[in-house]
Amino acid sequence: MSNMITSPQYVAGHGLLEGKSVLITAAAGAGIGFAAATRAVEEGCRAIVISDVHEGRLAASVDKLKAETGLNAVWGLVCNVTDEAQVRALIDFAEDKLGGTDVLINNAGLGTSKLLIDMEDAEWDKVIDVTLNGTMRMTRYFLQCVKAREQGAVIVNNASVLGWRAQKEQAHYAAAKAGVMALTRCSALEAVELGVRINAVAPSLAVHPMLRKSAPEELLRELEAREAYGRGAECWEVANVMMFLASDYSSYMTGEILPVSSQRA
Repeated sequence: MSNMITSPQYVAGHGLLEGKSVLITAAAGAGIGFAAATRAVEEGCRAIVISDVHEGRLAASVDKLKAETGLNAVWGLVCNVTDEAQVRALIDFAEDKLGGTDVLINNAGLGTSKLLIDMEDAEWDKVIDVTLNGTMRMTRYFLQCVKAREQGAVIVNNASVLGWRAQKEQAHYAAAKAGVMALTRCSALEAVELGVRINAVAPSLAVHPMLRKSAPEELLRELEAREAYGRGAECWEVANVMMFLASDYSSYMTGEILPVSSQRA
């Protein structure tokens, strides 16, 4: 394989979000959320709020985003998307700091590996509550706020190809992500009259430090072998597609799920 395939060049910003304000959940650390926050600033957003459940990591991510991008209009607020009060507090905080949120990226999700036959209700419920119910809570209250201020917006959800495809030990995560896909399609129809577009990305394999730390090396090699490029996506490659959906370039799209995938089958 050529270096172009195995080592992709980082793509410069093109002003896709020029002048827009952005709110992203689960955006602290080294995963898709922080990559999306960085890309949003590089694409010209005027202000951004990021959230996470980890207070220390969130504070460090706010400082890092400011330092690396030069944007001072960066704020962070701790939010557990399983808590309705915290969800409302986060969206109210963003609406105030941003003067109205133009783009909401629902990135919060949780995955574990367990055969269904061995799974306890608590593990199933936790994955569903963070990944599906959390996306619903964020979407529901955000739409209420948009309706009240009569100013349109865009929502981008983070789904997964496992919403379509089967993988052992992922019944709970796949069910949650399939739910995110269905939520995206149905809420998009309801949001049209509010001037809100809702779409989702569905990554196949995005490799980041936390995944490499938690997933068995043998499994990672197996998953990478399924990809046409023989590697997982860089987090910023997923974020690029999020930026397209968040921008006016996708103005005719709503209720759509875009795969970010190079899978062979």
